[in-house]
Amino acid sequence: MRWIPLILIFLLAYIEIFIFIQVAHVLGIAITLLLVVLTSCLGVSLVRNQGVRTFVQMQRKIEAGESPAAEMVKSVSLVMSGFLLLVPGFFTDFLGLLLLLPALQKHLTLKLMPHLHLWRSRSGPAGSQGDVFEGEYQRKDQRPERLEKHDENDDR
Repeated sequence: MRWIPLILIFLLAYIEIFIFIQVAHVLGIAITLLLVVLTSCLGVSLVRNQGVRTFVQMQRKIEAGESPAAEMVKSVSLVMSGFLLLVPGFFTDFLGLLLLLPALQKHLTLKLMPHLHLWRSRSGPAGSQGDVFEGEYQRKDQRPERLEKHDENDDR
């Protein structure tokens, strides 16, 4: 069971190298490298645009008092998509672009929503929960310094 992630990483590397060699054999090494760089740049710009849009939708839901859970799941898929698009290779770029498809994001959202628990407070901005009591305090464990007792007759 603990070997599964390691096996998946090696399998992913094998698939990436295999596809890279096949594409380089057909198109040439220079065009293949250029395609890898271009798909990464294109993917990053797509993720950035969709990320900003998702963030705006999340803010609107919060302002309306609704749950932004769907947008949160969508943002997780955007992060995973961005990571896959940054990894050089055609297979990871393909998986990253799949995660950018709205239909797949909706499917992921429907699958993950029952497992997502959100706790919302009814208060306003962050940090303004509960009642606030203002006042002064004095520590009881500190004893005040005692003044020396003077007799009234000694002062004369």
